[in-house]
Amino acid sequence: MLDYAGLEALAAVVREGSFERAARKLHVTSSAVSQRVKQLEERVGQVLILRGSPCTGTDAGKRLCLHTEQVALLENELRRSNPELLIGSPVPTLKLAVNADSLSTWFMDAMAEFTAGGNELLDLRIDDQDHTAQRLREGEVIGAVTATGTQITGCNTWPLGTMRYVAAASPRFTEQYFVDGVTPESLALAPIMTYDRNDRLQEQWMHRYDLATPRAAPPRHFIPSNQGYVRACEAGMGWGMHPTVLIEQQLAQGTLVELQHRKPLDVPMYWAHPRSAQASLERLTQCVMAAAKRWLEAV
Repeated sequence: MLDYAGLEALAAVVREGSFERAARKLHVTSSAVSQRVKQLEERVGQVLILRGSPCTGTDAGKRLCLHTEQVALLENELRRSNPELLIGSPVPTLKLAVNADSLSTWFMDAMAEFTAGGNELLDLRIDDQDHTAQRLREGEVIGAVTATGTQITGCNTWPLGTMRYVAAASPRFTEQYFVDGVTPESLALAPIMTYDRNDRLQEQWMHRYDLATPRAAPPRHFIPSNQGYVRACEAGMGWGMHPTVLIEQQLAQGTLVELQHRKPLDVPMYWAHPRSAQASLERLTQCVMAAAKRWLEAV
């Protein structure tokens, strides 16, 4: 049987990024945390922590952290039905990966409903919907909202619906760059608003409607903030892809206008988590599915 004091120390170091911060969370000394991790590494015969700034888990370390998280969820369910059995057990923290647009819209409802019905805590990783699945594969998170519809090894996947995006900019920006229409040539010169280096929605939209220019590299801004992204487009800094549910007011008021009417980009969304965690994550899955049904377009 694995040493759960060592597993708890391992998970704390990976979560907090250092032995010192993990020690403060566990109310022990950093040398005690180091000793527990060392003993666990000796027991399993593998390095589990990559020492650095921050400390990160190896592949084996991440898998053990995921196992620890699932055990904490099961113990929490047991405690809720039999409080006297596990007095003093820590409240579990669920690490989830979600894209920024989902977090700014429908996923907030799912989190609120889930936390209102239990004591679990949430720890979110924000990434592009095309990359959240990788965090799940690597064992960094226990659940993910993803655009990956293909089977993820060892995971169950549920379709949630589609998030509709439109290409939009301010009226002043469209008058400046698209006076002769939205063409591959005009798009090659117009600055693009980009959330981060993983954001490829603009390219997907241009390819979808044959508006991409081969070898063209349009100028682009990087603004990793949903509110800042929308405001930057309203201010005329560039054009970008926006979830329709997020800019309904701006479109109605005319502070943002679509570059091309009735040419949306529909991105299918999925919820995925390890198959081994299905029972312990059933309530969270129900909350995610219910919120997605209210917000997203039906598949």
